[in-house]
Amino acid sequence: MDNSVGKKGKSPLTRQTEPVWDRLSPGERQNMMDFAEGYRRYLSVAKTERESVEFAEQRARAKGYVSFAEKAAQGLQAGDKVYFINRNKAILLVHVGSRPLAEGLSLVGAHLDAPRIDLKPNPLYQDEKMALFKTHYYGGIKKYQWLAIPLALHGVTVFPDGSVRRINLGEAPEDPVFTITDLLPHLAKDQMEKKLSEAIEGEGLNILAGGLPAGGGDGAAEKDANRYKQAVLEILHQHMGMTEEDFLSSEWQAVPAGAARDIGFDRAFVGGYGQDDRVCCYTAAEALFDRAGGDRTAAVLLVDKEETGSDSNTGMRSRFFENALSELIYAALPGGDRTPPELIARRCLFNTQALSADVLAAMDPNYGGVLDERNAVRMGFGVAMARYTGTKGKYGTSEANAEFMAEVRRIFQKAGILWQSGELGKVDQGGGGTIAQFLAVYGMDVLDCGVPLLSMHAPFEVAHKADIYMAYRAYKAFLEGDG
Repeated sequence: MDNSVGKKGKSPLTRQTEPVWDRLSPGERQNMMDFAEGYRRYLSVAKTERESVEFAEQRARAKGYVSFAEKAAQGLQAGDKVYFINRNKAILLVHVGSRPLAEGLSLVGAHLDAPRIDLKPNPLYQDEKMALFKTHYYGGIKKYQWLAIPLALHGVTVFPDGSVRRINLGEAPEDPVFTITDLLPHLAKDQMEKKLSEAIEGEGLNILAGGLPAGGGDGAAEKDANRYKQAVLEILHQHMGMTEEDFLSSEWQAVPAGAARDIGFDRAFVGGYGQDDRVCCYTAAEALFDRAGGDRTAAVLLVDKEETGSDSNTGMRSRFFENALSELIYAALPGGDRTPPELIARRCLFNTQALSADVLAAMDPNYGGVLDERNAVRMGFGVAMARYTGTKGKYGTSEANAEFMAEVRRIFQKAGILWQSGELGKVDQGGGGTIAQFLAVYGMDVLDCGVPLLSMHAPFEVAHKADIYMAYRAYKAFLEGDG
């Protein structure tokens, strides 16, 4: 399945590509569709970082993984499967190999967070006899895309006594949904003359939350100036035990309501919210769970906050990965080894080989002008590799060296992986980064490798099932190495 092999009538020196579908057997085509269906179900329920971590933990335990705390006292041996969770927003899955940890890991890293609308710490207010939520958008969004669509509320409220209540409202058919209203075109003359980036203000992304007043029929209630806000507070207190102050220790996110769907008469695509980057999270985790060989320790790292710079104590720039690795080394340290564990950790990080599993912009026939056609990836042509991302003169990137590129090509060729390569867009058109640069600071080899998307960062993103399946197979081959 080497994409580079020349075809009849074409020069064997020229790189040839073709749709994945054409290279799959009937059985593999069915496997592709079945795998995509599992992914579609995941995408429908895991709409926040917390929900994604919970899903990954449940899948891991079903596959024989245990939390590191359950295993640490016994020590670690080759074949053990453990996981670490960081504040319910990041997770590290590890399949311990027989080779010393100082020789490094085979690592696939991805991010769990996605652009969304967050509620402000003091969100609830009323205006014009309606109850609304103030919000602060998260990540890079086109604000106009979030108007006049059904939204669901997902999140948690943590009370001072430590108890936690969840909210997941707007997904079931019988649930109410929420929305951010838009201006009718009849009166939008001034709005429509503005640039897209200025037509909708961030402070205008206020969510409609209620429209019935509290009380009624008694004079005292009707004199209350905040009856519509009060009505929502009463509902929240009845169902969740909340008061207004409890919003301060809440994390509520507004996300597009509804399940992910198949797209097209032939069901070739999966459409849904949060595929950047949960498509890579799902495929990487499933690849590790299905890993069939390899003597190197293999790991999948799923982190938070990539969309806002990888900061915070759950992002890639935190010490979560380093700390977990140190715990692994202490638990796996053989008796009599006098090498300082700190030195083993540094050697492990430096010798690790990693794929930064993140999505790439696919060629869109409606917007072809922003991509270099010779260096663009296409839907249905396999997993996409990008030697570098960044902006302008490669700022904010980690560029894989030629040696590591050759190594990954060799692994993929041996495993029959169909792949393509490209850049995020034309030079100086824009750009963006991934967690690769924050992995590379340890000295490890890193390559960006993920699934092409259409409508990236929109409330409804599109991925091709062939690329999803090939990403799973690519990550599996990489985590298995030479077997």
